[in-house]
Amino acid sequence: MTRRQVHLNVNILNAGVFGGSWRFPGTDPVASLTLDHYIRIAKRAEEAKFDAIFLADGPAIREDLRFRPFNSLEPTVILAAVAAATRHIGLIATLSSSYNHPYDVARRFASLDLLSGGRTGWNVVTTAGVEAARNFGYDAEPEHGSRYARAAEFVEVVRKLWNSWEPDALVGDKSAHRFADPEKIHPVHHHGARFDVAGPLNVPRSPQGEPVVVQAGASADGRALAARIGEVIFTAAQTEDEAGEYYRDVKARAVAHGRRADDVLVLPGLSTVIGSTEAQAAERRELLAELVPTEYALDRLAGQLGVDRDALALDAPLPWRLLPDPDVAGGSQTFYKIALGLARRENLTVRQLLRRLGGGAGHRIVTGTPEQIADSIIDWVDKGIADGFNLMPDVLPGGFDDFVDGVLPILRRRGVFRTDYDTTTLRGHLGLPVPTYARHQEEGAA
Repeated sequence: MTRRQVHLNVNILNAGVFGGSWRFPGTDPVASLTLDHYIRIAKRAEEAKFDAIFLADGPAIREDLRFRPFNSLEPTVILAAVAAATRHIGLIATLSSSYNHPYDVARRFASLDLLSGGRTGWNVVTTAGVEAARNFGYDAEPEHGSRYARAAEFVEVVRKLWNSWEPDALVGDKSAHRFADPEKIHPVHHHGARFDVAGPLNVPRSPQGEPVVVQAGASADGRALAARIGEVIFTAAQTEDEAGEYYRDVKARAVAHGRRADDVLVLPGLSTVIGSTEAQAAERRELLAELVPTEYALDRLAGQLGVDRDALALDAPLPWRLLPDPDVAGGSQTFYKIALGLARRENLTVRQLLRRLGGGAGHRIVTGTPEQIADSIIDWVDKGIADGFNLMPDVLPGGFDDFVDGVLPILRRRGVFRTDYDTTTLRGHLGLPVPTYARHQEEGAA
């Protein structure tokens, strides 16, 4: 029987997913501000035959800069340089639909997709936080539902623009004095609730037709958007039950939109702490916990929960009566629910919760030997609760090297991960179809 293949991206989260990763012995604390850092990891990922590298982003300083680096460099700029240094690895960048314009985003990704030979993906996010809002002239972040309504129309406009060039519109016929066929390049005439865009785009189609659309979100609004527009869904799940419920729900919603379930890949975040023995892995995990300053972790958790830091007593449970309902919480509802779920399920004090979260974003952390990490990955995919993972190594680049050297050979021996690329595009790596050309000319066309 042919086993299900595991899809793997590596998320280059500056120095690593843990709040203290940049302080880990042997790590360059400022490496994430150098191009060599990204090219080195991308080349290693390409040698390992990963589907893609993944860059997070946020247009504001939200971390306390005393305590850790943050995602500060504009991701499509990084990926343009990485594209020139690689040939096969997919290139996924996060850009906000809250604080950008559809034409600019469509042009940036179409350009990167064309120049890379069809290797790009756009991770659509609705940026939470007042810090970003104030950088763009707003006094407060937009309401949760309105952010997602804007995102839905934003993606609609971007896809119209990507389809404003027919596949054979670029001619390049010197003898006929015909560079392109104007009759196959169309305005989009979008007139919506939030955007008016004439089009057409000034960039032709790439070999994969359109960049892959990635989406992340576990709230009701997030699930609805993911099912409607997402081709790869980046999600967070701590338990098999959480992962299975989300997987089944978002795939069913996609089918209700007339899509095929197999054309939507669900990739939970997976943080790994690897040791040659269980004891070494546990020791590494303990060190990573100690490297996160309590003050930083406490501030981060308070921000995620929407409470004052003084309301969190380290050796007491969460102040449940002060917490808003998860479905009406502002900011990131995904990580709000993750933190609450962990605390309630394991009856954790605030101090214990901080250590479980690792000063990170709240994705599942698996600590163990390469064999144990491989077992966990295969188990979730075999159970049909994940199509693969967005890998978030504990420390970069060392933790990623540990995964490539230790875990990947096991996945290959068990027949669940490729030994070489058999395609040249990101869609090909992911097993996603090239979108059929669809001309969007009338307002509201989808």
